[in-house]
Amino acid sequence: MQGAKPSGDQPDGTPETGALGRYFQLGARGTTVRTEVLAGVTTFLTMAYIVLVNPAILGSAGMPVAAVAAATCFAAAFASILMGLVANTPLALAPGMGLNAYFSYTVVQQMGVPWQVALGCVFISGVAFLLLTATGVRQLIVASIPPYLFAAVAGGIGLFIGFIGLKDAGIVVANPSTFVALGDLKAPGAALAIFGLVVIGALSVWKVRGAMLIGIVATTLAGWLTGQVSVSAQPYSLDALTATAFKLDLGGVLGLSGKQGLGLLEILFVFLFVDLFDNIGTLVAVTKRAGLMDADGRIPKLNRILFTDATATIVGSMAGTSTVTSYVESAAGVQAGGRTGLTAVVTGVLFLATMFVAPYAQLIPLAATAPALIIVGGLMLLPLTEVEWEDPLSAIPAFLTVAMIPLTFSIANGLAFGITAHAALKLVRGTIVKSDWFLLVLALLFVFRFVWMGGA
Repeated sequence: MQGAKPSGDQPDGTPETGALGRYFQLGARGTTVRTEVLAGVTTFLTMAYIVLVNPAILGSAGMPVAAVAAATCFAAAFASILMGLVANTPLALAPGMGLNAYFSYTVVQQMGVPWQVALGCVFISGVAFLLLTATGVRQLIVASIPPYLFAAVAGGIGLFIGFIGLKDAGIVVANPSTFVALGDLKAPGAALAIFGLVVIGALSVWKVRGAMLIGIVATTLAGWLTGQVSVSAQPYSLDALTATAFKLDLGGVLGLSGKQGLGLLEILFVFLFVDLFDNIGTLVAVTKRAGLMDADGRIPKLNRILFTDATATIVGSMAGTSTVTSYVESAAGVQAGGRTGLTAVVTGVLFLATMFVAPYAQLIPLAATAPALIIVGGLMLLPLTEVEWEDPLSAIPAFLTVAMIPLTFSIANGLAFGITAHAALKLVRGTIVKSDWFLLVLALLFVFRFVWMGGA
């Protein structure tokens, strides 16, 4: 790595001492324990909102909110600490935004799958991720999908999350004539959510660390003070922490293959591939900013990173939460100086400490978490700048991907339209090559899926 100091030296040139320094190669990467700790705290503050938002989303699937909050903290702690120790990368993980929405609103609510069975699907997708990484199939999958579709999926999920936030806030409501319409902004819930948007937006503009977490808490307090939110929660107990642990139903997953046919394949496809795409994009962004890529633009210890991610998803499903994935908020810790896995370990330890108060997340109203969903959704649109909108070959599939995800309330539909359109346009243009065979196989599977399942 260019610019790296010789292993065993501190940034000031003095010999590096201590087990932490040697294990995490602090001197070689030009950092110190103090810098890594501060970076870990920064990363935690920027992504701690997931402790409140994830239970709100999965609670819509009928899962116990207090237990999901604890499971969220445990999964984030386990995954981040494992990433730091195994891959020595400043990358923190937690249940992924977008995938939790798909879990709750599409798999459970639309498809009618019990949340215990949905957790089983998450478990199986994690096992599949492990197998794909071990056999090298992962490289084949990534190579068959153009990078601009990764960006389009991220943007479409951003709109999806933002739309859910607007709906939860009552800012956007159903309308029989126009499908959707503006809600009553004077209603208590909508007004409270708008207050939260203003607070989070202002703090973000001022670059306050933990802006979303502060905004959620401030909005909740405002709701309590104005009498819009009732302060009541189930008593804290260890039983609350175990209400989702080991509740996944693997037998029910096998039963889905008979009841829903290709529905099971669709669920597994989305959990697996969105996690894969999200990871690749996040890894590139964070490692590039940290200066950890090698001269050929490759990510060091990539297989270790992906093995960790897959293992975290498996453990997360057993704890009682949706797919665990890498968080782009890790870039905030890198910006603060984090260069090693010690940053991720510190973030994980803070999540572990938070687990013991997490059940009180049930006190947070939807109107307080909705602004965070809206803001996160907006921030996820940044990758759309990577699409060459002047070229129809990329613009048309990208638009279909971005549009179909929120409009059909399905990430799977967006992926299907985008990949199929990309393959079809390449065929029409005459630019298909032998290496595109896997792309064509995916497109044909999607076409078969739409013919078989219709508009499902």
